[in-house]
Amino acid sequence: MGCCCSSTSLPKTHFRHRNTAGAGAVSSPQQTPLLSGGWPVFSEYSFSDLKAATNNFSSEFIVSESGEKAPNLVYKGRLKNQWWIAVKKFTRLAWPDPKQFAEEAWGVGRLRHRRLANLIGYCCDGDERLLVAEFMPNDTLAKHLFHWENQTMEWPMRLRVALYIAEALEYCSSEGRSLYHDLNAYRILFDEYGDPRLSCFGLMKNSKDGKSYSTNLAYTPPEYLRNGRVTPESVIYSFGTILLDLLSGKHIPPSHALDMIRGKNIMLLIDSHLEGKFSAEEATAVVNLASQCLQYEPRERPNTEDLVSSLAPLNTSSNIPSHVMLGIKKEEKSPSTLSRPLSPMGEACSRIDLTAIHQILVMTHYRDDEGSNELSFQEWTQQMKNMLEARKRGDYAFRDKDFRAAIECYSQFIDVGTMISPTVYARRSLCYLMCDQPDAALRDAMQAQCVYPDWPTAFYMQSVALAKLEMQKDATDMLNEAAALEEKRQKRGKC
Repeated sequence: MGCCCSSTSLPKTHFRHRNTAGAGAVSSPQQTPLLSGGWPVFSEYSFSDLKAATNNFSSEFIVSESGEKAPNLVYKGRLKNQWWIAVKKFTRLAWPDPKQFAEEAWGVGRLRHRRLANLIGYCCDGDERLLVAEFMPNDTLAKHLFHWENQTMEWPMRLRVALYIAEALEYCSSEGRSLYHDLNAYRILFDEYGDPRLSCFGLMKNSKDGKSYSTNLAYTPPEYLRNGRVTPESVIYSFGTILLDLLSGKHIPPSHALDMIRGKNIMLLIDSHLEGKFSAEEATAVVNLASQCLQYEPRERPNTEDLVSSLAPLNTSSNIPSHVMLGIKKEEKSPSTLSRPLSPMGEACSRIDLTAIHQILVMTHYRDDEGSNELSFQEWTQQMKNMLEARKRGDYAFRDKDFRAAIECYSQFIDVGTMISPTVYARRSLCYLMCDQPDAALRDAMQAQCVYPDWPTAFYMQSVALAKLEMQKDATDMLNEAAALEEKRQKRGKC
């Protein structure tokens, strides 16, 4: 879910011109706290914060699969707010230009999706270059496939891994980040619920001019061997090698696997530990998809949408939790309770009463966008008029409950980017909820918070989206945060 905060600190004029300053002026994590729901606001961390979180980068905290031999080490750490994080520490010369590193990090950090282990921050202190991501406590696909101890990964779980990673790649592609560097079984991580997620670290190269593939050349896309460049089609090829891993439980070179497929020896590819506990029809479909991904000519490979559409029908065990299929214990969280009385907006959100929320947003209009800078005569261009006209059409559609039309009009207003309105994001968030798109709704509600960090409505809308995503504890936590902010506003006489 995309938290597309600007890379600059946002002024408290909430209906504003887009700031185009450099990427270095950011709020600290203490000023911009982590959000509930596992999607924190992207922030710049100090080296001292990360040093403390990782116990001075202790070797005991290293979680890189290659240990201390890895070129860029990954540590687990714990922030002062008790959040567990993964910290990737680059060598000193990997990214000599701090501005370029920060810009790359911000590009990845704006992405937010439940299929990603999301990037939540970076550090650019002196010569230090570090990335900070959500920590995934249940190991990698490589561990569960190649080095398992108690049980092999069940067939339905393998299909789920394939689909979830395809969905992650499709999301990244839709957000303009279609390149993924060195996709392999070590890049696929499992969260506290046992759900597979794609590591965000692969969305950045290991260095400004470094190699994109560290794996054996036998697994590298043929075009990369020819020209040394990663393309979207190269990522599809690497996804094909992931499908081979899932099919076989081993790391088989693509050329060898393709020889077996051409020889009609498909069943020889299947992991013997599955002992017939799989569908031959489903396995054949996965083999055929892998074969398409591994085509020598890049243009003959499917795209990410094709991957999802091919794999989605095969996932028929969605009612079984991932932690059950993996045989791991799910981390139990005590249920949250509301700690404050709720306003009408809070009550509507707690009930997930979208109709009542709609009525409140219509009545509130743009009251919370007040205090914006007035547009000068020179800025009053035809483009500005068209943009404001698009918002006006969106308002009419929103009032008349034509939510798809409202999404289209509000998107036109947002895409111009000259002015930013938290109310438009909140309204479009509700429209997405009305159209059963909670991921997009959460992204817009988070964006509203980026524009206006202390706005209760942004938190309220996040709580509804989280509830729709069946993240009940996080939804309740967010409701409490919204109610606390609303209480502070009332005490200051700003209601």
